Amino acid sequence: MDRRQLEQRPLGRSGLTVSPLCFGGNVFGWTADEATSFRLLDAFVDAGFNFVDTADVYSAWAPGNQGGESETIIGKWMKSRGNRDRIILATKVGSEMGPGKKGLSPAWIRTAVEDSLKRLQTDRIDLYQSHWDDPATPFEDTLGAYKELIDQGKVRAIGASNLTAPRLREALEVSARTGLPRYETLQPEYNLYSREGYEAELEGICRENGLGVINYYSLAAGFLTGKYRSAEDAGKSARGNGVVSKYLNERGRAILAALDEVAGRHGATPGQVAIAWLIARPGLTAPIASASKPEQMGDLIAAATLRLDAEDIGRLDRASAY
Repeated sequence: MDRRQLEQRPLGRSGLTVSPLCFGGNVFGWTADEATSFRLLDAFVDAGFNFVDTADVYSAWAPGNQGGESETIIGKWMKSRGNRDRIILATKVGSEMGPGKKGLSPAWIRTAVEDSLKRLQTDRIDLYQSHWDDPATPFEDTLGAYKELIDQGKVRAIGASNLTAPRLREALEVSARTGLPRYETLQPEYNLYSREGYEAELEGICRENGLGVINYYSLAAGFLTGKYRSAEDAGKSARGNGVVSKYLNERGRAILAALDEVAGRHGATPGQVAIAWLIARPGLTAPIASASKPEQMGDLIAAATLRLDAEDIGRLDRASAY
């Protein structure tokens, strides 16, 4: 077992600390079957990481699935390894799990959390996140339901995903005014290509309020690994056409050139550099990244220990300027 000592970072003001990289559980039960998922999680934890993110709805989009598959696999893995106390476990509520089963109403949160706890085979969720905004439910109601769960010991901290800057600010103001629990984390889309949405408005709010940021799409659906460099490369995966049409433009090529250059200086891969750039970003706690095959895990592990200098970061910042 190679359990390296990685730095631990505070998860907002929750009192929880996490490794500087989070494993994204969207692949479990989709592109990674149960046995492969176990191997991926074993490798991740053996390398010194402790942070795993999933959602109740993962992976409902895969043929034959109905949602809950990812949580079920993680639950079986923790049970079989006896390692629940070593994992910081994050999941989400709010996506549609069936007719009328979605949103952030207190009634649905109370039902959904029990379903998640059962699938995860645990008595607590470390970070319970609102997956999507629910404008139909007042923040007071949603945060009040979360307070109940925290008081009962079923949830340790709460976070938000996919909130706009005005709505995030409003949620924090409601917590400050009422004394209800506050969102300690934000999970936005953010990577070397998709910078503006987070940096323009959300980053300032998160840093000013001491929120932990755990961004998703860290590798821009695989584009930042350098896998897609021409229109022909679209055939390399099921999502290839979407990746090429969205990212393979003049700016995308400039970013790949900068990644290649920095990777060459460090004897690293473009994907490792793209994640290392995120880890080095002030105010960012832990980028979320996934792997579907054990051989891809080496890239993630190496990225967490890759140290970029100011010259490297400046080169990447300029190439990806928006």
